[in-house]
Amino acid sequence: MATRRVPASSTGSAVPLSPSSIAPTHPTPARPATNSSIAPAVPAHIIIKLATFTVLMFAAPISLYFLSLNSIFGGNSTYAGILAAVSANIVLFGYIAVAVMEDQGEQEEAKKEK
Repeated sequence: MATRRVPASSTGSAVPLSPSSIAPTHPTPARPATNSSIAPAVPAHIIIKLATFTVLMFAAPISLYFLSLNSIFGGNSTYAGILAAVSANIVLFGYIAVAVMEDQGEQEEAKKEK
């Protein structure tokens, strides 16, 4: 935290100012009363949807890789890696599709209100 120093006095030492002496002397005008919204900026269902797809994006490729490595592809890590990459893309495209459908639903509701 920075402190404000005054120029040296005749004795050569600086005198630090207290916070009360730095405060402005004029009163600040009162703010007009406003209607404050305490609603969250992002609705809860959006956060839940994002969290769900985040967990799927992490869990699906890793689980499919290790589950398919020995049981489906007989130890061939190339095919298991391809399956993991495909599953990550499916989760990604699924999230995009859900987001687009949700946005279209909001646009239709806005048109109905007008």
